[in-house]
Amino acid sequence: CVVAATMSCKSKVAPSVDFDHSCSDSVEYLTLNFGPFETVHRWRRLPPCDEFVGARRSKHTVVAYRDAIYVFGGDNGKNMLNDLLRFDVKDCSWCRAFTTGTPPAPRYHHSAVVYGSSMFVFGGYTGDIYSNSNLKNKNDLFEYKFATGQWTEWKVEGRLVARSAHGATVYNDKLWIFAGYDGNARLNDMWTISLQDREQAYWEEIEQSGEIPPSCCNFPVAVCQDKMFVFSGQSGAKITNNLFQFEFKVYFLFRWTRIPTEHLLRGSPPPPQRRYGHTMVAFDRHLYVFGGAADNTLPNELHCYDVDSQTWEVIQASTDSEMPSGRLFHAAAVIHDAMYIFGGTVDNNVRSGEMYRFQFSCYPKCTLHEDYGKLWENRQFCDVEFILGEREEKVLGHIAIVTARCKWLRKKILQARDRQKQESDESGSGSQKDSSGRSSRGPPLLEVSIREADAQPFEVLMQFLYTDKIQYPRRGHVQDVLLIMDVYKLALSFKLSRLEQLCVQYIEASVDLQNVLSVCENANKLQLDQLKEHCLNFVVKESHFNQVIMTKEFEHLSTPLIVEIVRRKQQPPPRVYSDLPVDIGTSLVQDMKAYLEGAGHEFCDIILLLDGHPRPAHKAILAARSSYFEAMFRSFMPEDGQVNISIGEMVPSTQAFESMLRYIYYGDVNMPPEDSLYLFAAPYYYGFSNNRLQAYCKQNLEMNVTVENVLQILEAADKTQALDMKKHCLHIIVHQFTKVSKLPNLRSLSQPLLLDIIDSLASHISDKQCTEMSSDI
Repeated sequence: CVVAATMSCKSKVAPSVDFDHSCSDSVEYLTLNFGPFETVHRWRRLPPCDEFVGARRSKHTVVAYRDAIYVFGGDNGKNMLNDLLRFDVKDCSWCRAFTTGTPPAPRYHHSAVVYGSSMFVFGGYTGDIYSNSNLKNKNDLFEYKFATGQWTEWKVEGRLVARSAHGATVYNDKLWIFAGYDGNARLNDMWTISLQDREQAYWEEIEQSGEIPPSCCNFPVAVCQDKMFVFSGQSGAKITNNLFQFEFKVYFLFRWTRIPTEHLLRGSPPPPQRRYGHTMVAFDRHLYVFGGAADNTLPNELHCYDVDSQTWEVIQASTDSEMPSGRLFHAAAVIHDAMYIFGGTVDNNVRSGEMYRFQFSCYPKCTLHEDYGKLWENRQFCDVEFILGEREEKVLGHIAIVTARCKWLRKKILQARDRQKQESDESGSGSQKDSSGRSSRGPPLLEVSIREADAQPFEVLMQFLYTDKIQYPRRGHVQDVLLIMDVYKLALSFKLSRLEQLCVQYIEASVDLQNVLSVCENANKLQLDQLKEHCLNFVVKESHFNQVIMTKEFEHLSTPLIVEIVRRKQQPPPRVYSDLPVDIGTSLVQDMKAYLEGAGHEFCDIILLLDGHPRPAHKAILAARSSYFEAMFRSFMPEDGQVNISIGEMVPSTQAFESMLRYIYYGDVNMPPEDSLYLFAAPYYYGFSNNRLQAYCKQNLEMNVTVENVLQILEAADKTQALDMKKHCLHIIVHQFTKVSKLPNLRSLSQPLLLDIIDSLASHISDKQCTEMSSDI
């Protein structure tokens, strides 16, 4: 076998690394090609645009074509512009782009997109801002051909309203225009035009459906995973931080959906503040939001939205970053694996001519929540059976997950286990039924009776324990909301703070004019005072009250609730504000970390042997995260409950093995670089859901080989037969030998490795240098 996976990259960005499934289990060596690289999440200030080339500006557009950024239009604070600038990202040089023909009139708040080998500029605001004359919105469409520099105006049929500060994107050979400002009002209509044939082109209005965003302007749009996203923007006096997605596909009826932000209690920060004049670009499965004006501030954090997990995070820039200051009305584009930001308005209304580059990372997504979720859905390896309510309905589960996440259920399980042990001692060993009802050897399924819970809400609670989330209620379906209220009641009983907050935010976000009375009555019945209070305040709101009391449901409401509503309308109670922080509980990651570090010791049911040394672990967790363990426990579980650990024919170090367990239990990828050598092939051998760990190992090795750790990495490279890494380490040792020679680890190296170092020194150092070096030592 040559290699389980070859590592070669020109950057510190972890690329997609494919598994070589034709390779046998043994890994003889790994190949790493080192070269120039760029640090992940690093901001770099590039040469600014010289005033002789083009003015500083804002409200302009930028597009990316091949290895260049093209800047068009905007304003310099005094005049509107219509020049076209070009920035070469390889040479980091600015110039005026070559143009022929008649360009669009000077303008700002227009849009620009790339289709094929052309740039298309649409609309915007034109006129003389210095003398405040001839100011108007446009609906013209211009094409710029990159190959020839030719500007051409498209004469298009249709009644598209002229506009500026709109959103524009290209999808399926069409230009899509959404919302904007027409000079009198903000819009939320959508239009499209085919860019394939200029002669046949015409504007077509799209009949939108679903939760259409409010009329707005000064917002960005981005396309990711065949959907268009709109985030925040100006809607009259109201600026929101809502994120909307639009389905392009006809069979979805061009549907809009507002992505809920109320329930993002998964260890991730809330959405960015409401803002306008910001940028948003798509890369991989992520949306990146930067800048804009947010409540009279100009923030410069970079926010990232994961489309798959529907979570936001604030990107922590690398320590050597040159961060751009906050700004609005700048523009952004993506080339390869980096984002480029140019211009904008900074403090004191100053226009910028700066260009910044941000290096993306493209690690495969963490599958921790999905892997545990599949364990719940498949119900393999279940070892506990919950008997629920008076109907004694049964729900299967896994002791390892449940006891890691819920102290209340942990106590119940311990009590049931003690009772089972006592009964077993009295009657002899029993037989076990597995999750499909078949008999097998070993202890029987642990039965835990919970009279307080019915099966349906308990299953939702269990889904939360495994995945840290619950299914969002369908809008307008009152039964879904009532179910989540039952889940909330259980969360209070089981002291699951995180689930409590999740349910409250779900329910409050789902209350509407159609279901508010049903929700209020149910909250009253279940004694859920916080939710009842929310419903009462919703009902007596000025814009809601008349509509609610005219419904049939209000006629059938219980008398005490009607009295409460009337009194509250006449005399609203004073608002009570609390400075106490909200307890959002612990996340799945936090709980599984604590479980691995000792909290789950008494529930271990498998022994992992590393070079003969035992390490207790949990079958269900190993099977959820590794297809290797899943197949083993399902088909040929070892008789003695012990599993020897290796990666192919190589036994990892104890430290590397602990790093792998941290990855398995809670997705952690922080490890010293020498561990990365041992674990590089682990995703292939153990069948993890993707190669996220491998990508981190690669980056870790590229970034962190230093004089201080080079000897440890040399030992690991020798043991794993990573020949290129060993050669790389010897190269560092030779060129930094005066420093390496003072390291205490040098004395503990094996004799063969010391001989390798001597051989390398002899090959690279002259007699004179040897003499000088020996005197230093």
